[in-house]
Amino acid sequence: MDNNDLVLKAENLRVSFRTLTGKVQAVRGVSLELHKGETIAIVGESGSGKSVTVKTIMGILTKNAIIEEGSIMYEGQDLTKMDEANFHEIRGKKIGLIFQDPLSSLNPLMTIGRQISEVLTIGKGMDKESAKARALELMGQVGIPDPEVRYNQYPFQFSGGMRQRIVIAIALANDPDVLICDEPTTALDVTVQAMILELINKIKAERNISVIFITHDLGVVANMADRVYVMYAGKIVEYGTTNDIFFDPRHPYTWALLGSMPDMETEGRLAAIPGTPPNMLTPPVGDAFAARNEYALAIDLKYQPPFFKVSDTHYAATWLLHPLAPKVPVPEGLQKRIERMLREEAEYNASAGQ
Repeated sequence: MDNNDLVLKAENLRVSFRTLTGKVQAVRGVSLELHKGETIAIVGESGSGKSVTVKTIMGILTKNAIIEEGSIMYEGQDLTKMDEANFHEIRGKKIGLIFQDPLSSLNPLMTIGRQISEVLTIGKGMDKESAKARALELMGQVGIPDPEVRYNQYPFQFSGGMRQRIVIAIALANDPDVLICDEPTTALDVTVQAMILELINKIKAERNISVIFITHDLGVVANMADRVYVMYAGKIVEYGTTNDIFFDPRHPYTWALLGSMPDMETEGRLAAIPGTPPNMLTPPVGDAFAARNEYALAIDLKYQPPFFKVSDTHYAATWLLHPLAPKVPVPEGLQKRIERMLREEAEYNASAGQ
C-alpha cells in the first residue's frame, strides 16, 4: 500500500501489567498499519491482546500498565511518549472510540441529547444552540428516529441497538480521522448487529475515515475489513487482505477460528478450539499456539516462528511455511467451506454483473 496515505503505524509494541502475582505480558511485539479510508480488523479470542492494543493507541491504559517497548506513530507523534495534556487533544477528537457496552459509556442520569451536545460544546467550542442543532443532525445521521423527541430521553429508554447508535453519534461528534470499534456488536442480536455494521460502513464511506475494528468473530469482519490481523497470546500471527485470510488462511490458529464459525451448512455442534490460551505471566518459549495445535512441529516448542511471506499482502508466523516443513493441507472441513464461499462469491459477482 502507498505509505503516503499512512494514518497510524504501531511498531514492535510491547505492553505489560504489574499484578500481585507477577507481570502479565499482554502485548508482545505487535506491529500494524492503518491507511486513509481503510478498515483493518484485529481478530482473536478474549485475552489475545486486541483491546489492550487499542487502549494503548487511545492512551487509556490502567495505572498498572507498562509500555515496555515500541511506538505508535500518528501525525508525526509517538503516542506512547505523549503526556495526558497533549493526548487530550487527540483522544475523542482525532481518534474516536466505540465501546462494546453502550450502557457503560453513557451517563444514565443525563439525557442523550445533552451527552452528545456536551461533546460538541467542549470539543468544538459550540454554543448550546448550535450544539443542539448539530446533535440532532448527528442523531438523524446514525438512524435514531424522531431526534427532537428522543433528544430529551435517557439511555434506559432506548434499545441496545439504539444506545449503540448514540455512542456512534458521540464518537463522530468531533469529526475524527480514526474510529476504533471495540467489539461494538457483541451484545446485540444478529439483525441489529447487521444494521450497526452497515451503519459503520456507511459512515466510513461518507467521511473517508479510517477504522480499526476489534472482534473475536471473523464472521463479523467478512464484509467490513479491507485487511485483517489475527492475534493470539499478545502477538500477530497472520495478516493479509480479507480475501487472503478467508480464502487462503495459512496459520493453524486462523484455521481454527474460521472452522469455529457457523454458516448455513453447519450441522450439529460447532467445532471448538481445544485447550485454553496460555498464561501470559509465563508465556510459552516457542509458538504460543503449539499446545493447542494438532499440526505443531517439534521446533514450535522451542522457537517462536518468524513471519513467512505468502504474497506481497499476506504473511503468517508459522513454521509450517518453512521450506523444510512437511506440507500440511488446510483441514478438509475448512477447505470445503472455502470452496463453497468462493462459489458463492463467483455466483454473486456473476449475477451482479448482469
